[in-house]
Amino acid sequence: MGISSPGIGSNIPVDSIVSKLMAVESAPLADYDKKSASYLAQVSAFGNLSGALGSFQSSLSGLTSVASFQSLISTPSDPTVFTAAATSTAQPGSYRVNINQIAQAQTLASGGYKSTTAAIGLGGKTTINFSLGSVGGGSFGLTGTQLGASLSSGGLTPGSLSINNTVIASDGTTRSARLLADAINAKSTTTGVSAKAATTVSSATLFGAGGASSYGNVDTSGGGTYSLTVGGVEIAAQTTGQGAGAGVTAASIDAALTGNTAVTRALADANITVTGTAAAGTLQFTNADGSNIAIAEAVSGTVTGGIGNSGTANIGSSTTAVGSISLVSADGSPISVGGTNPAGAGLTAGVGGAYLGASFAADSTRTSGNIVIDSTNNSLQGILDAINKGGFGVTASIVSDGSSGANATPNHLILTSTATGVSSTMKITLAGSGGNPPDDKLVALLGYDPGGVQNLSQKAAAADTLATVNGIAVTSSGTSITGAIAGVSISALKVGSSSLSVSKDSGSLTNAVNGFVKAYNDLSGQIAQLGAYNPDTKTGGPLLGDTTLRNLQASIRRQLGTSITGLQGTSLTNLSQIGIAFQKDGTLALDGAKLQKAITSNFNDIAGLFAAVGHGSDPDVKFASSGTNTKAGDYAINITQLATQGTLQGTAVLPAETVIDADTTWTVTLNDTKPATLSNTATISLPAGSYNPSQLATLLQSSINGVSAFSNAGATVTATVGDDGTLKLASTSYGSKSNIHLATATGTDISAAFGGGASVDGLDVAGTIGGYTATGSGQTLTGSPGAPVDGLKLTIGGDSIGSRGSFGFSQGYAYQLNSLAAGYLGAKGAIASRTTGLNNTVKDIGKQKDAFASRLADIEARYRAQYTALDTSIASMNTTASFLTQQFAALAKQ
Repeated sequence: MGISSPGIGSNIPVDSIVSKLMAVESAPLADYDKKSASYLAQVSAFGNLSGALGSFQSSLSGLTSVASFQSLISTPSDPTVFTAAATSTAQPGSYRVNINQIAQAQTLASGGYKSTTAAIGLGGKTTINFSLGSVGGGSFGLTGTQLGASLSSGGLTPGSLSINNTVIASDGTTRSARLLADAINAKSTTTGVSAKAATTVSSATLFGAGGASSYGNVDTSGGGTYSLTVGGVEIAAQTTGQGAGAGVTAASIDAALTGNTAVTRALADANITVTGTAAAGTLQFTNADGSNIAIAEAVSGTVTGGIGNSGTANIGSSTTAVGSISLVSADGSPISVGGTNPAGAGLTAGVGGAYLGASFAADSTRTSGNIVIDSTNNSLQGILDAINKGGFGVTASIVSDGSSGANATPNHLILTSTATGVSSTMKITLAGSGGNPPDDKLVALLGYDPGGVQNLSQKAAAADTLATVNGIAVTSSGTSITGAIAGVSISALKVGSSSLSVSKDSGSLTNAVNGFVKAYNDLSGQIAQLGAYNPDTKTGGPLLGDTTLRNLQASIRRQLGTSITGLQGTSLTNLSQIGIAFQKDGTLALDGAKLQKAITSNFNDIAGLFAAVGHGSDPDVKFASSGTNTKAGDYAINITQLATQGTLQGTAVLPAETVIDADTTWTVTLNDTKPATLSNTATISLPAGSYNPSQLATLLQSSINGVSAFSNAGATVTATVGDDGTLKLASTSYGSKSNIHLATATGTDISAAFGGGASVDGLDVAGTIGGYTATGSGQTLTGSPGAPVDGLKLTIGGDSIGSRGSFGFSQGYAYQLNSLAAGYLGAKGAIASRTTGLNNTVKDIGKQKDAFASRLADIEARYRAQYTALDTSIASMNTTASFLTQQFAALAKQ
């Protein structure tokens, strides 16, 4: 391509001319840029508006709930004793709370084992059942043996006995079970252990054996005398000169001890009672308070006969009956016994304790479960894994006591109830399979019945929280105490006393109202800035005159200026009644005095001005929630079908005892879906035994609720025995998804419990709200889309169908404005739509600019072509002119 230099031939400044022409032609490009900048400024402004409106909506989110305006303050004077929380249903007041005991879970420990993986037992199939319940009667402690023989004469030397590392005061005067018990009880505050002296009983063979008396007739004819005393009371005496049979005999002793005699009255004064007869050889003396009973024969001179004497010389005798003591742990903790001579007190050194004279009753509200141990898992670790996998309310761990050596057994299986409270005490029973007994080694490890054999050691007893509120005793299975004070929940932290003040949280309510005013003013200021006009500079904000901005501003002011409808039982319907009013500049201001007056007189009603509130004339029709499309108003409620629970109702009256055979398993399907869900079906094992109706109901309820798959899904059942004696099983949920089905897998058939009873699935609630159709799900009735009640959710309780009164629903200002903001925000909101339109306009301008720029290139090319042609023509003409000039000059010389 040749080199082009426009204008050289003609001296015309082609480039300069074209540039100037193109500058004129391209002038509209600046207009495109101005338009784009204007629209982009609006996009940016709408971004700022969106941010401000989003902040406004966030500020309102906490004000749309009733709880934000009806909260109460619970203030304990000593928050280290307990904390408290109050709901809007609480009543202001002052209370005195004493926490006397903190709830705890039961912990059991096994004896030591050398290995955690070594096999325990022979590996035969053993089913282990864990049930939770309460211990009744009896006590937890240790039963001692008869006190040492020397104690009655020499007492118990100091330091002989210590309990829970506290030395019990004793000396030479501590000579009876009663005195020892008194000494132990003197330290009970420190040790947590009390003592009870057992009844002292004299020897059963002192006066005979085998139905024959060994008491010989007393003979003092040789010049002697005889006296028999019991506990210092003389019950028989014989003076000198009386032959055998003429004075003291077994029969005369019985006569003295029969009826209202001086002897019986004296013995009663000494707290001594009599059983048996001397003639039959069964005479015994007892002292209920554990005092010693001294039985002595005093003889002078020559005497024959008497205790164990059939005619030989009686030189006198003395025997003392001593009792024993039992120790009781106040909190069910193990008791540590030590000292230099605990055997003298009838006790053995070491740590121990068991339930004594107690019984166990399973609790239907607690879970129960089973594990199977066989040759695949019969080790400490295998048992631990099986228990923890079961998820039925008991957890297992292995703890080493640190002992070592060839014969050390450091590993202990520790079992802990996952729930606190006295009703979470464990009972562990073992059953074999196929008619075989359970593995005896597993029984030795795990068998535990508070009312029977206890092969595990209790390290911590199940305990309730015990407290008093204003002097009234209250009990809770957990550390949380509810119901003692209406609307107040107390969380116990430690034993102690504290006062509790419940008062209206006027500070939070005032802050909430101030927050509403500030949120509006912040948004109002942002709107004013974006749409303002400055007459001095004659410039306006980026959204001056924008319809979206004006509509938003107008909508907010219109909503704030409209009274709330749908409120029931209150005179508060607008903001001015609580001191909120518009100012001349369009902002809101709060009159604090007027607000405080409203708080004092209408505390619970203020929430209706801000939040979504629902209230029914029927107390069993409760507000659940509403939707953005729900309209305020009063709506008549009509119910055609109440929600029901899935049930299995027995048809046969339960017998006094229902026998469950060994290896009984039933398949349970609970709250299943269509199509069926595998996790909604499980197999439960029922321990063999005889159960009365109440026990059978408890067994079924706790066994089903102990299935971890059910509990994880929140599915539970109740089992009850009706007045007619039949058993009823019911899912605790309501509606078409509520169902319970049982089938026999092995062992005892379900007909033993339910006869020919059949399962009936639950039904959803059905009815109308305000005459509009509604959809039922369980007990929840939801207004249908498109109607004024769209999204209104009501919980329908009670037991009647037909008209259920009216339900008033109102939308407070914060709720309305939150909904309004939601309509402007979001991907489909008005601001997003407006911004999208502006961005599309900017894109269109860009396309127009690009198209115009493309046309400018063609124009420039045309200009260059034209001026290049002109340049060429002029250059040619210049060349011709030059030639002619030369020719003319040459002719002139001729």
